[in-house]
Amino acid sequence: MSTYGKLLVLAAFALVLGFAEPVPAQTIIDEWSSIKAPPAPELKAVKVDPKTTALLMLDFVKQSCNEKVRPRCLATLPAAKKLLTEARANSMLVVYSIGARAGEQWSIADTLPDVAPTGKEPYVQAGPNKFLNTDLEKILKDHGITTVIVAGTTASGAVMHTADEAVFRGLKVVAPLVTISAENNFMEQYVAYHFTTAPRVGAATTLTSVSMIKF
Repeated sequence: MSTYGKLLVLAAFALVLGFAEPVPAQTIIDEWSSIKAPPAPELKAVKVDPKTTALLMLDFVKQSCNEKVRPRCLATLPAAKKLLTEARANSMLVVYSIGARAGEQWSIADTLPDVAPTGKEPYVQAGPNKFLNTDLEKILKDHGITTVIVAGTTASGAVMHTADEAVFRGLKVVAPLVTISAENNFMEQYVAYHFTTAPRVGAATTLTSVSMIKF
């Protein structure tokens, strides 16, 4: 084949390559099974000022915290009860929340007995973000609160969205993971990772345990 012929063949080959179907990029779904979890974040001791700290008890109600829907929530009750008892002993503001779902009637009376409110503690009712369309921010501001301890269920719902919103509104967040639950341990894991890595949230959130909180 002449040199000219070889050049024509190479040009045709290059043209075919130019119009070849591009190799699709992999998505996170394609990589899912090969992803290794990052190292676990560190739990840190934290000292809080009871005068400027509030305990948020999120959705500890029978509709959300039960053996059928979220059995992992039931396992958090002893730690949540201990934290609640210590908060009250130190005259800390305690604020409850209950969920709001279409077609369902939730009441503060639905709170599980182990962590039930006294009747004098305020509560709000909302979906995952407990600041949305409620008086939560006003309650906290009226008491001079600058830090919130977030306990409750679900981790990826009420806990994460309320904690994030607290940070965006200028508050510090303390998250005792032993009092936070979800439907499964992966959801709890990803929320813990989110709390330590998300922009702004990671810098304002401390992961801890009930035994590591000092008043």
